[in-house]
Amino acid sequence: MDTVMRSTRSGGDCFGGAIVNRLTRRKFLSAATATSLTLSLPRTSAAAIGRLEKPVRIGVVADLHHDVMHDGIARMEAFVKEMATSQPNAIIQLGDFAYPNAKNSKVIKMFNDVHDRSLHVIGNHDTDNGHTKEQCLDVWGMPGCYYTQDIEGLQLVVLDGNDRGSPTHKGGYVSYVGKEQTKWLREQLANLDGPIVIVSHQPLAGYAAVDNAKEMQGILGDAADKVILAINGHSHIDEVLRIKGVTYMHVNSASYQWVGGKYRHESYSKEVHAKYPWISHTCPYRDSLFATFTFNPKSLAVGVEGRQSEWVGKAPAELGVDLDPSLTNGEEISPRIRDRRFLRIAK
Repeated sequence: MDTVMRSTRSGGDCFGGAIVNRLTRRKFLSAATATSLTLSLPRTSAAAIGRLEKPVRIGVVADLHHDVMHDGIARMEAFVKEMATSQPNAIIQLGDFAYPNAKNSKVIKMFNDVHDRSLHVIGNHDTDNGHTKEQCLDVWGMPGCYYTQDIEGLQLVVLDGNDRGSPTHKGGYVSYVGKEQTKWLREQLANLDGPIVIVSHQPLAGYAAVDNAKEMQGILGDAADKVILAINGHSHIDEVLRIKGVTYMHVNSASYQWVGGKYRHESYSKEVHAKYPWISHTCPYRDSLFATFTFNPKSLAVGVEGRQSEWVGKAPAELGVDLDPSLTNGEEISPRIRDRRFLRIAK
């Protein structure tokens, strides 16, 4: 049965807030993603997958940035077409999706209509230009800023990394999971049997992690026997980490890598850049990126079926962009979501 546990909807910060998919390239894309990476899954969390009665599949797309890109509709169409064919048990977008307004009703409806369980995460850019979290809840159709969702026995715990109150906030967008929400999270981890997948926009580990990342890693680490995976968007990279027995995966953007105004350049026609000026601050991906996660109780493994594309115009490295000392161009910074298999550690 599909159940939703709502977050508290009074008080707090919840309502505040300041390419075409080239089907002719299918053979190329399939060949490019044929090589998979195999990484070990902690024995404790692998056992939790075994509680599922059958494999559970989740379609995931992150950081569409429809209000930045000229071809957001086409990128979403590619995701929707794949999901309609593969028929996962649920789909989820990881934030920085599309402003919650009437202008974006087509892309929002497209996502929501492809599946009965179309789930959302609020990103930091979704409340730009005067939009609010309450609009995200109402227009997208969310039960709360943070909530749980049972998908055939797989427990998704969706977090909101846009809380105010971080003691180390230094300006710019907030990136924090507040005290009220962390209390709620501890309660969910204690009460849910698992297996549990943690879902957030901002990373809880690695590059661009929330201000209280160590606190979050400690909370999840204490429930590593139940938490089989934590996934996030926001960073626009392809990376996997393991901390305190929990595996964290950064899901790459559907659209681009941000390089900023210092590296402004034109990847498309002058007409496109005149109408969509923020694209010049990005290195776009030619094809829409997204992934399907499969949680298999028989093999006690998590499989990731991703997609690979190529840069439109110059890559970040060609522009001289050094995004972060911990990231490597051509590895984490790349127009792809790699196929992966997280396998149990043998007893």
